[in-house]
This record gives sequence, structure tokens and C-alpha cells, in this order.
Amino acid sequence: MLLIIFGTGVVCQVVLSSITAVAPSQKGDYLSISFSWAVGTAMGVWVSVGISGGHINPAVTLALAVWRGFPWKKVPSTSILLGGVVGAALVYANYIHAIDLYEGGRDVRTLKTASLFSTYALGYMTNVSCFFSEFLASAVLLIVVLATTDSHNSPPPPGLFPLVLFILILGIGASLGMETGYAINPARDLGPRILTSMVGYGRQVYDFRNQYWLWCPVIAPILGAQAGTIFYDCFLFNGPESRVNRPNAAARRRLEEGDLEVV
Repeated sequence: MLLIIFGTGVVCQVVLSSITAVAPSQKGDYLSISFSWAVGTAMGVWVSVGISGGHINPAVTLALAVWRGFPWKKVPSTSILLGGVVGAALVYANYIHAIDLYEGGRDVRTLKTASLFSTYALGYMTNVSCFFSEFLASAVLLIVVLATTDSHNSPPPPGLFPLVLFILILGIGASLGMETGYAINPARDLGPRILTSMVGYGRQVYDFRNQYWLWCPVIAPILGAQAGTIFYDCFLFNGPESRVNRPNAAARRRLEEGDLEVV
């Protein structure tokens, strides 16, 4: 919820203030958007890390479940979209009058303002390019997340992991965010998209570019996160938590019997 309040809130402020009917001058720019998404990520993790682990991203949760032994029974509750829906609803309620002015009336709802809440690719992007952009950004996200939580690497001091995420999301947004809006998080896109379909935007938010909502901001981040985790675990990680490095049954048995020494 906090991630979406900060993230979609800044997009609404920057875009809606571009017309004088809403504000005398535009309030912010693309850098403002990158900063606020980074703030939302850091604040969301700081609030929830001691309670749920602070994933706030189902792509991260699934990658850790597949490769690092995160309990599968916790995946559904950790990946629930309700926070994204609630966050988008609060921002929509806050900016509804500005949206009315921007669209030309309460009964007018188009993708121009639906894009304030969810991601929509630029027109020149091909479907393959859209998928690759989200896949790449999500892989980078997981590589850095895993590196900074690796006790054998250079983890930040206790309590400062959200600050690392702030820098990471700011960097991804500033360098890879233009073309598809860098969802890199299925819940970040799908939660607000569900909200827009409920408040008057209808099926157009799902019909855009042949079900773009599914294969780009949902499937691509999930697969990109898997790829980033595989890369890190195969080439950089030495810990036994990974499936790549986990001892096989014979080695575990010998370890229990005292024939192997843990280094």
C-alpha cells in the first residue's frame, strides 16, 4: 500500500499538474517520479520487514521460494494484491478532481489517466522489446537484492537494507524505466490496474496491446527475477541456502556422520 501511495501519487502529481486547470505550474518531472518510487519501496520495506520479511514484490517471493527455500505456504499471503488495490484507491480518491479536469469530466476515463496507476509501454516498443525491458530490469533487481543480503558478500548494516533498495529502485527507474514504466513487480502493476477497472476504466486496461497487462508487467518480472537469481547463485553465491549449492543427500549423510568437515 505504501509503495503504491508514494509511486502512483507522484505520477498523478507530475502528470496532472501539467495543465493549468489543475496547477499553475507543473509539480515535478521524471526524476521526481524515480525518486518517489524509490522512497515508496524503502518505506514499504521499512514498515513491513520485521512483520512479513518486506518482500512487497511477488517476483522476489517466488524467486526465493524456488531457489532459497522460502516457505511455499507463505507465498500466497505474501503475494496478495490487496495492498496495491487499497493504495491505488486512496490515491485515486485524493486526485479524483484533478483527474476529472484532466480528462474533461467525471464520466470520461481513458488510458491517459489509467497510465497514472499502471504501466503502459511507449508506442514504438515492440512486444519483444517490452518483455525484454521488464525482464532485464527485474533480473538486475534480484542480483542486487541477493548480493546485499548475502552474508559472504557486503551486506549493509542491520536496518539499512531499505536504504539499499532506495538507491537500487532509483537507479533502475533513472536508467531503465522510460520504455515500459519499470513495473518490475507484478503487484505494483496488477493491484492498481484492478482498481482502475473498478472505478470506470473498464476492460480497456486489460485489452491494451493484446493483454499486455499479463505478459509484460506480470510474467516478465517473474521470469526476470528467476533469471537474476539463477545468475547470482551459479556465478557468485557460495552459501548452502541455494539449490545450486545445497549438498546432495549423500553429502548431507556423510556430514551428519562426521566424515565431512564444514568449511
